[in-house]
Amino acid sequence: MKNMTKALVAAVAVALAGVAQARDFRSSDNQPATYPTVMGVKFMGERLKELSGGKMGVKVFAEGKLGGEKDVIEQIKIGGVDMIRVNTAPLNNIVPEVIVTGLPFIFRSKDHMRKVLDGPIGDEILAAMAAQGFVGLAFYDSGARSFYTAKKPIKSMADMKGMKLRVQQSDMWVAMVQALGAEATPMPYGEVYTALKTGLIDGAENNWPSYDTASHYEAAKYYALTEHSMAPEVVAFSKKIWDTLTPDDQKLLRQAAKESVPHMRKLWDELEVQSRAKVEKAGTEVSTIADRQAMIDAMKPVYEKFAADPKLKDLVKRIQDTQ
Repeated sequence: MKNMTKALVAAVAVALAGVAQARDFRSSDNQPATYPTVMGVKFMGERLKELSGGKMGVKVFAEGKLGGEKDVIEQIKIGGVDMIRVNTAPLNNIVPEVIVTGLPFIFRSKDHMRKVLDGPIGDEILAAMAAQGFVGLAFYDSGARSFYTAKKPIKSMADMKGMKLRVQQSDMWVAMVQALGAEATPMPYGEVYTALKTGLIDGAENNWPSYDTASHYEAAKYYALTEHSMAPEVVAFSKKIWDTLTPDDQKLLRQAAKESVPHMRKLWDELEVQSRAKVEKAGTEVSTIADRQAMIDAMKPVYEKFAADPKLKDLVKRIQDTQ
């Protein structure tokens, strides 16, 4: 009886220790709760819980509840937040290697982008984040960005000459639009709808879901399939916290993140189809670009300026050579 009591106490102690060690990592996202990136990280958390026998999970704080992206990125570096899902663009000035994923026309198609990011080149870019305090776990899709305009369609590069086009507040995006012969107008995303309605700008650029959900299609009905950027999202973990985990736990985190990618992509692909169908039904006119190669050729000075480092040039070449 005494031995049984000891065994029972020991079993309870082990169980309590397991409960005490159970942990939900806090992950930040600035998108709504139902957005594919949020659902992707939630799936990762569920899978992590299964793989770890309930020891680890992920709690996603959507809609910027943990703060703006810039602030959360700083918190990640010092271990104040465990994880973030963020586009590669805000990391350009922190991790040089991610710049190549946002270069205009670097990816020929969605399939090309996925093949690059799912392979050794993608793993290399993720690994490069460690030197700056991040553990890159996986890439998510962010769709293909294209230009849309209010007064007339873009069917060739010549049509862009003199147009005032909103771009993200980024030197590279300004350089891209200028290289296409248009006038770049950097402004916050939230101001675009009014700027289109009032004629302050002639157009903007984004993916199908953003064009839809921000109601930009109401003010700019011409959508040109330039697909000039497929800069991905990245799921990144705080290296400061990562280094406190066991190798086995780290392995499970990596596995859960990788397994969440197909789930996120499925949701993203479905959302793109839904958004495009909705805006076309509402009157959006979609045009293809007759001389898309001319646009690609015009990017030479952009590449020379933003991917001048030999290491980045090598990355660019290897991406372009990927079949």
